Amino acid sequence: MVTKLSPVLFVKEIEPVLPFWVEGLGFQKTIEVPEGNKLGFVILEKDGVEVMYQTYASVEKDLPSLAADVRKGPTFLYVQVDDLGAVKAAVKRAEVYLPERKTFYGATEIGVKDPAGHFITFAQYPAVPQH
Repeated sequence: MVTKLSPVLFVKEIEPVLPFWVEGLGFQKTIEVPEGNKLGFVILEKDGVEVMYQTYASVEKDLPSLAADVRKGPTFLYVQVDDLGAVKAAVKRAEVYLPERKTFYGATEIGVKDPAGHFITFAQYPAVPQH
């Protein structure tokens, strides 16, 4: 039935978020759509995980009836990772909104804002013992 889920985050400009994902977290641009001298849309991917960014201006041209709604943001993402320490090092310049914590459901989490103001919580769960 469902085979993939790719969030689209709407932003004023895409370029400021690229270092966060590409340099920091190791994602690659797999698709980029220019909008004048800037990007209007981009898909970033790493190991089958995908996130998309689209500018407000691009939405206004593509789907004007949604233009007001996409500006309501921000988006909240919950991202499960296998090495929270590596993620913390990769996003160390990002604004922390959720200091590292251990949850009642077993995750160790940290929450940061991307450069566009979207909230991203990274969570590592303990390894499941093999029997």
